[in-house]
Amino acid sequence: MIIWIASYPKSGNTWVRSFLTAYYFCENGFFDIDKLNLIEDYPNKQFFRETVKKGEIHKHWESSQKNICDQKKAKFLKTHNSLITAFGNDFTKPQYSLGVIYVIRDPRNVITSVKNHNDLESYEKALKFMQDENKVLEDYPHLKNYAKTNIVNSWRINYQSWMSNKSFRRLTIRYEDMVKKPQETFEKLVVFVNTIVRSKDKIDPNKLNKAIETTNFKSLQDIENQGKFGENVYSLKDKRKIKFFYQGPENDWKKNLDKRMIKKMNEYYQKDLKFFKYEI
Repeated sequence: MIIWIASYPKSGNTWVRSFLTAYYFCENGFFDIDKLNLIEDYPNKQFFRETVKKGEIHKHWESSQKNICDQKKAKFLKTHNSLITAFGNDFTKPQYSLGVIYVIRDPRNVITSVKNHNDLESYEKALKFMQDENKVLEDYPHLKNYAKTNIVNSWRINYQSWMSNKSFRRLTIRYEDMVKKPQETFEKLVVFVNTIVRSKDKIDPNKLNKAIETTNFKSLQDIENQGKFGENVYSLKDKRKIKFFYQGPENDWKKNLDKRMIKKMNEYYQKDLKFFKYEI
C-alpha cells in the first residue's frame, strides 16, 4: 500500500523525501542521492502501461495504484496532486493508501519559491499561480505523454483536500518546524511511519541524527551545486537551469515581499495563517 508524501509545490516535499530515503534506505542514515529515486514521483510514466493523453490522467489513477498495491508491500510516493475526484475518478482510495504525510509551508514563503521555480516575472504572477483553483502542472508534453500531470489546484484547495480526508491516517508537518525543531519533527515522522506499517522497530537515535544532518538544506544545496541532483527544471526563456534548492530557511517573506504584497497575502490567507499558527 501507498504512504503518500503530499504537498503543494515548493513546500518541502523533497526535503521530507530525502530524509525518509536516508533513514529507511541508506546505511546508518547517511543520505545517498542515488537512492532518492526509491521514493518516486507520482503520477509519472513508469506507473502506466499506456501513453497518457492530455486531460486524461484521472483515467489511470486507480489501475496504476492497484498495480502498486498488488506488490504487497508499503511504498512511499511523492505527489503534488490534490486529493480530489475528477470526472468520477478518485485520486486515491483507502484500499490503496496506508496514510499521508502532508507538508505545509507558509504561503508567503511559498510564493518566492514558486516565482523562482516557475521563472515568473513578478510576485503578482506567482500569487495568481498559487490562487488558481484549476491549476494543472504538466511534464513531457513535448513527448505527447501527459503521465506526469499533477492537478495541484490552488495552495488552499491542495492542503484542504488532504486535511479533510477521514479515510486514512495523516501526519501534517510544517516546513518551519523542520527548520526550527528538526529533531522533534523528524522523530515524529519516523514514529508515524513505523506505526502505520505496524513496525515494532524503535527509533535509532544515531541513524535519526545522521539522516537529519545529511539532508538539511545546506547539505542538499551542496549536492545540487556538485551537479548530483537531477530534478531541476529549465527556464523556457533562456534554457538555463533553475536552482532547485533556492533560499530554503533563508526565505523570509518579511524581507522578500513589499508592504503591499504582504498586506494582500495577509488578507487573502488570514484564516489559513491562523489555522496553521503562522504570524500575521
